[in-house]
Amino acid sequence: MTETTAPSRQHEATVERYLRFWNAGTPEEQQRLAATTFTDDIEYHAPVGVLAGRQALIDFRDRFAQHMGTVAFRGREEPQIHHDRARLRWEIQVGAESFAAGTDVLAFDPDGRISSVSAFLDRAPEGFDPHAHD
Repeated sequence: MTETTAPSRQHEATVERYLRFWNAGTPEEQQRLAATTFTDDIEYHAPVGVLAGRQALIDFRDRFAQHMGTVAFRGREEPQIHHDRARLRWEIQVGAESFAAGTDVLAFDPDGRISSVSAFLDRAPEGFDPHAHD
């Protein structure tokens, strides 16, 4: 193997923008972050379903925020990054309470934007039924 496995600064910056996207305070900030973080045709695979396209991800984030109110999406540890992939372990907090925890596997395109996300729940929200979303 001759490829380096060291994370690139570009990928690290993209992961930081990904976290900021989920915490965006205004629609303008959310749109700006989505444009610089995701490819137009991003695929988001999660227990709640599969989303295709940047706007679908924005809409999903908006519906979640409308339902939950103010939340904080935080990394639980430094993301692991190699080649064109990253593993981000996260937690969603509502106030001081932990709501859910999970792991996202991100794939980067050659320009460093996220082209796909596979989201896994390590600790689902109380009452969450993963089979209700099949």
